[in-house]
Amino acid sequence: MTEALIGLAALLILAFMRIPIAMVMIIVGFMGMAWVINPVAAFYNVGQTAFDAAINYELSVVPLFVLMGNFVARARLASELYNASNAFLGHRKGGLAMATVVACGGFSAICGSSLATAATMSKVAMPSMRRFNYSDTLATGSIAAGGTLGILIPPSVILVIYGILTQQSIGKLFAAGLIPGLLGVLLYLAAVRYVTWRKPEAGPAGERQDWSQRLYALRNVWGVLVLFGIVMGGIYGGVFSPTEAAGIGAFGAFLFALFRGALSWQVLWEVLVESVETTAMLFTVLIGALLFANFINYTDFPQALLGFAQQFADTPWLVILAILAIYVVLGCVFESLSMILLTVPIFFPLVRDLGYDPIWFGIVVVVVTEISLITPPVGLNVFVLRGVLPDVKTSTIFKGVTPFWCADLVRLALIVAIPALSLWLPSFVV
Repeated sequence: MTEALIGLAALLILAFMRIPIAMVMIIVGFMGMAWVINPVAAFYNVGQTAFDAAINYELSVVPLFVLMGNFVARARLASELYNASNAFLGHRKGGLAMATVVACGGFSAICGSSLATAATMSKVAMPSMRRFNYSDTLATGSIAAGGTLGILIPPSVILVIYGILTQQSIGKLFAAGLIPGLLGVLLYLAAVRYVTWRKPEAGPAGERQDWSQRLYALRNVWGVLVLFGIVMGGIYGGVFSPTEAAGIGAFGAFLFALFRGALSWQVLWEVLVESVETTAMLFTVLIGALLFANFINYTDFPQALLGFAQQFADTPWLVILAILAIYVVLGCVFESLSMILLTVPIFFPLVRDLGYDPIWFGIVVVVVTEISLITPPVGLNVFVLRGVLPDVKTSTIFKGVTPFWCADLVRLALIVAIPALSLWLPSFVV
């Protein structure tokens, strides 16, 4: 118990010192295991954990979905999604920001990465919103918040990793994320409407397009629908596993980019290198988290936590509220993947023993993690936009995302209070 508390304290201190979180978890996990058992066991733990993660067949879905997202980004599908959304919404007050949110949701469905969605959509949507004199707060806020949808709307790399960590069905997790993801889109649209109601000049109405222009814009997004239908339809129809779906999706995205003339040998090389770099980063964080989790599991901390929680067996919702509060606080320091990998091995047995549904808890965790992507001081989507748009102040972006993370809190409350929002669709998945 004492060793675990010291390890947690060391991890938080090193994280606040801005040391890369993967290195922090590796160092604390190694040193903790050497302390609890012996240095030889610590070295063995490092080697075996890294080897097991590298050869895990289920984890091969991660680089394949990353590769699919990179091909999709190069195929210029993001701009076409935005154009189609703009055709239907752009003439309203705040319509361009609404179109950005909808396009982010569609792009997330075939990308699975919040950071990639935010970076891509900032290049597509920001010039148009500036042309119509949108305020930088609303423009950047809609892009940063819309990007968070990438880790919930399936296919989602975060849901895949949660499913592997907890041995839950990835197909059911994907189904569970669909309604909360769409609910997030609707609440973000409401947030845009609220901003323009309070300050109409923040989001002037754009040009109205007739139905012929709208239908023409819809024709250009058929690739998104086909790719999403093949990947998700194949999983839900039992035609292939999530790993096979990821491979088929990556190949389909490659063909789509190829036939659209978006690929050259140079672009193909850049896509492959970028996918390798992203995968290496994800696996480094994953291995670090597993090392730290192994150390924690060798102490009495998990058992002590379970014993403490048993005191609230009659009011288990208090435990859920405490866990959510911890996630909100950790979200101010950790990025999404690190937070999930660090906390799920600790909290999942506790939640399961209290009788909560593991699929529901996975969606709750991802939603509260989404909030961390746009809250200060470490909102990764905010800093991605700051890098892409160097002329916009970080404080401006954080101000812009405030109505959106307030909308996220509403969505989180609804999902916690109404589990059917997450569990209705998975009930149809075998």
